[in-house]
Amino acid sequence: MKTLLVISGLALGLAGAAFANNLLINGAGATFPFPIYSKWFSEYNKLHPDVQINYQSIGSGGGIKQIIERTVDFGASDAPMTEEELKKAPGVVHIPTVMGAVVVVYNLPGVGSLRLSPETLANVFLGKVQNWSDAAIAKDNPGAKLPDSAIAVVHRSDGSGTTAVFTDYLAKVSPEWKSGPGAGKSVNWPVGLGGKGNEGVTGTVKQTEGGIGYVELAYANQNKLLMVDLKNHDGQWVKASLDSVSAAAAKAEIPADYRVSITDAPGKEAYPISAFTYLLVYKDQADPAKGQALIHFLWWAIHDGQKMASALDYAPLPGPLVKKVEATLQSITVQGKAVLANRK
Repeated sequence: MKTLLVISGLALGLAGAAFANNLLINGAGATFPFPIYSKWFSEYNKLHPDVQINYQSIGSGGGIKQIIERTVDFGASDAPMTEEELKKAPGVVHIPTVMGAVVVVYNLPGVGSLRLSPETLANVFLGKVQNWSDAAIAKDNPGAKLPDSAIAVVHRSDGSGTTAVFTDYLAKVSPEWKSGPGAGKSVNWPVGLGGKGNEGVTGTVKQTEGGIGYVELAYANQNKLLMVDLKNHDGQWVKASLDSVSAAAAKAEIPADYRVSITDAPGKEAYPISAFTYLLVYKDQADPAKGQALIHFLWWAIHDGQKMASALDYAPLPGPLVKKVEATLQSITVQGKAVLANRK
């Protein structure tokens, strides 16, 4: 279901910045960060009541498409834009906002905990493991009482950054997945039912006995869905948590453009399906009022906004990364003129 969020917010009475009243800033994209973005827009509204931020939670593929076509003021994606996409949108920069986990959720009455190795997980989504009592699942869960019932795979039906993160992981841990469906925002799923957005997959798994799917951690917690423990790169069984997501990013080398994968990261405590999520903006903003308002909002998001992340099941950006993002925001211009050049 398309989620439309319209929140009044202001034109930032920050340090001499003067903006027109009742600005409307439009954005669209990822459903993965929608809970935290909703909170940010709401809280920012309380501080700055004259800017409206209209965000459509339509999936990362839609967000990238709209920022390329310049039909929105910012896009949102969990999947970094590809080289091909960037060629269509010269000047777009990635602004990492928070980190999150893609969790595997299931609906299996009587089974309160479940472990799946990388091989078993890939084979479930390949359609090779079709029953909950399969020997591969039993091997991962010694002593568990598993029902002799069919597995109902649920995946995204829309172009999705959550899918890009999930399939990026599967392609790393399963040669058969890599040479078959592969990684991307949309793939040719071998089996399963499609759901639109994290909301759609969450709802379908919740309503389908025997269902299994993948969603962002906040959606699983908010809907009280059971989550699978996964075996990570170092062979440890790990639960998704803010600490295990942060551990996944701890050893990552972050490139200048921030386009990085932290799935299957090394580290005993690292959760294997972790990711950054990004806002996509043009490095030079054409509209003076909107451009200044958007840049100041982004500065607020990587500072004050980070304090709200943990309560909504997102990991805040590491301190050193915030410093790098500050420099990126200071390089963004409005009609060629820097807005935050002297901000500290």
